[in-house]
Amino acid sequence: MKSYWKKGRKQKLIIVFGSVLLLLLLFFLRDDYQPILLFIRKYIFLILLGGIFLAFAFRAFRHSETFFKRIAYLALIAGVFFAGWYVGWKLELYEYMQTYNVYNNLDKVEIDELPLTTNERIQPYNNILTMAYESISETQEVSLPQLVRVDNENKWTMAVQPAQEYTWQRVNDNTEEVFSVESTSPFPRFSNENRIPVTFSIGESLAFSRNTYNAVVQRFNIFQLFNLEPSEVFYMKNDTGAWVQVVSLIKWKGFFFPYPTFGGVMIIDSGEHNFNDYVERMTIGKGLYVSPDQMDNYPFLRKQNTLAEQISKLQAESLKFLAGFSDPLPWNMETAVKIPDLKDDENTQPYVTDFIFDDVDNTAFNGLYHWFGLEPIGEERTSLAFSVFVPADGTQKLYYYNHAAKKEGLAGVSAMPLKVIESKKEYDWDNNRPVEFRPYIKHIGERKRMFVLGTVTAKRKDSKKFDGSATPDLALVDVQYRDVIWIDAKHPSSWEKTIYNQMAEVWSTAEGLNLKSENTLEVKATDTITNTKAIKEALQAIARDSIN
Repeated sequence: MKSYWKKGRKQKLIIVFGSVLLLLLLFFLRDDYQPILLFIRKYIFLILLGGIFLAFAFRAFRHSETFFKRIAYLALIAGVFFAGWYVGWKLELYEYMQTYNVYNNLDKVEIDELPLTTNERIQPYNNILTMAYESISETQEVSLPQLVRVDNENKWTMAVQPAQEYTWQRVNDNTEEVFSVESTSPFPRFSNENRIPVTFSIGESLAFSRNTYNAVVQRFNIFQLFNLEPSEVFYMKNDTGAWVQVVSLIKWKGFFFPYPTFGGVMIIDSGEHNFNDYVERMTIGKGLYVSPDQMDNYPFLRKQNTLAEQISKLQAESLKFLAGFSDPLPWNMETAVKIPDLKDDENTQPYVTDFIFDDVDNTAFNGLYHWFGLEPIGEERTSLAFSVFVPADGTQKLYYYNHAAKKEGLAGVSAMPLKVIESKKEYDWDNNRPVEFRPYIKHIGERKRMFVLGTVTAKRKDSKKFDGSATPDLALVDVQYRDVIWIDAKHPSSWEKTIYNQMAEVWSTAEGLNLKSENTLEVKATDTITNTKAIKEALQAIARDSIN
């Protein structure tokens, strides 16, 4: 380079121009090469270890005097890297160590009783997505539905945005609408007041600098480029009532086997962009960064759903280390658990659920949580081992209830589809599937009882998705007694009464309680009426005999 610089003025101009151009490219294209920086950050320990080994190995290779020694060194290098790949990735040792780091740095709280559920959602995730696509035009698509709190109600929100297939619309148009539909209604409507007219000049499907991912990454400083990455996008109202995009951020921590944690959010305001906004978006991106420590300064972010599922899944899986570092290994597995993924269910755990933690733990809030029902690792073992509650607003805590240690003998989510199918054999189960078994915990029959709420949804044979239903059939399964209770989706207020009437006698017999269902009372009343009539008729007969 020095010799080229000294050749003359032309060469100096080329070097200066090339250097400036390279710096400009590095500045403006940082959203394109940031995945490379993240890769280096995630695997920095392995990269350094492999680099040091290669340096010594090639040094020995160059100083070797014979052909056979050089072949031996090359074989050694190939063998070491193959062994590293096999142990680290094939046997998942890298993921094992990463999950162990998550476990060690997680604030875990064991609770002695289950929280109650409230505001149960009725329609499953894929039905909401299907019905949203039934309500838009050809050149539009919807973002993935997210369950968030809007005006103190739990709602599915998603943006109506230009479709990926139409490049001109992605370059030229804005996101003009947001769907906000009730999660507790069996009849979610995608019209009128549930179609919110709001303009976002930055969107998930928009192109170039107007893309949400690009705008957020451009906003990062040099240190954040190595440690943060955008994840899921949520649409909600801020503290002034204006609609905003909230982008959940993942932060990578640690040097040995880095692991993901909640890294705060980036808030993107609505509104059309002028020239100044365009320049800002192109140069330093768009959005307001809110770190995890600053979340309490924004009331609309508290008790909200802003946590990436990638993080909560890893946190829930880390409970397999409760009995120690070596417990998940094949010869131990005392508390080794997994997150069950049902074959026919397109929306896997976690399920965002509204919980009431009153009288359970005073450090927990009432609101939205990511719920997991963990089961033993073996495929044939489908018991419910743990209920895990991860605060959906990114609060660095995890609450868990240990069903296995209490020897409750509850059935897990994996066992539920067959129980529902068995309870109604007359169904066309080739075209219908019981899906999304989420928790339903109520105080019924003198104590808290846990059920799982599943939805029966239609699916055509040639379809890759669930095709949706306006009024789905709902089934509750008592995880202790394994009984299936079919409930009316149109009348949620009657669910507890339906459960009680079906299960009261069973609970009374099994638990020695004095519970009486309405059915029993009706039977007793009928018996009383019948007996009264019989007595009356007998007295009349006696009277006739006396007269005769």
